[in-house]
Amino acid sequence: MGLGMQRLAAFPKNGHLALNQFIIYVALPGLALFYIPKITLSCNLVYPLAEAWIGFGLSFLFFYTLGKRLGWPNRLIGCLIITAGLGNTSFVGFPIIQALYGDEGLKTAIMVDQPGTFVVMATLGLITAAVFAKGDANPKEIVSKIVLFPPFIAFAIACIMNVMKFDFTDNFQTVFQKLGATVTPLALVSVGLQLKVDKRSQHWKFLRLGLLFKLIITPAIFFLLYKVILQGKGVMVDVSVMESAMAPMITGAILASNYGLKPKLSSMMVGIGIPLSFVTLAFWYFILNHF
Repeated sequence: MGLGMQRLAAFPKNGHLALNQFIIYVALPGLALFYIPKITLSCNLVYPLAEAWIGFGLSFLFFYTLGKRLGWPNRLIGCLIITAGLGNTSFVGFPIIQALYGDEGLKTAIMVDQPGTFVVMATLGLITAAVFAKGDANPKEIVSKIVLFPPFIAFAIACIMNVMKFDFTDNFQTVFQKLGATVTPLALVSVGLQLKVDKRSQHWKFLRLGLLFKLIITPAIFFLLYKVILQGKGVMVDVSVMESAMAPMITGAILASNYGLKPKLSSMMVGIGIPLSFVTLAFWYFILNHF
């Protein structure tokens, strides 16, 4: 629907911005307040909590080492670190995980996204963008972005409620559940509205490398680490591996573009990475269910 609406003159060109704001300020907080108070705390939470942090670290190590060895400019290295190191664990991740694993899987996806992907983007991602663009990372700005981000505020409240073994009344839960349910359709429409591909770009070589790392190498490492080495089992582990295989994060690409880190390549990582990830995610889902 989102792709089709790009061609409708009646629909605003920047209509996805309004959808994104609704998702960020209303739908995602609703999800957090509905699901997180019900999560049972266990050692298995380490799997989703660590996924984004390890993933970004792997991206930094891979592209910084390779880029310096091949003499790439800093802006190219920074672009690939950010776009290949941050996954689309909410806008694309939530609908897919809910479709494959139901509400139980969605609980884990929220844990991957809020204390994981978003915080990594707002801290390590922001610092990386500033350093590789030869700018300065303002600590106060980083902290304020995290603390004042609506889904993070809801996440913090929900975590406190979980620890205190307290949950909302049925009426409030119904409201949060219905608001949270809008994430799936709105997020996918928003993604469709933003998908753009530049066929004449000079960045195809780096695009292929970035997507190979994000969609194949990263989930392969997590599969080996979580399923083979650590012998992890259950929905929480499988969802963590699937989330590591998500396409590049839209907000991460915007962050890289805003700092001048190869904006066209950043856009292509998202524009091509999201539809391509539907194929690679099916592959990883097959692997998780048969091995």
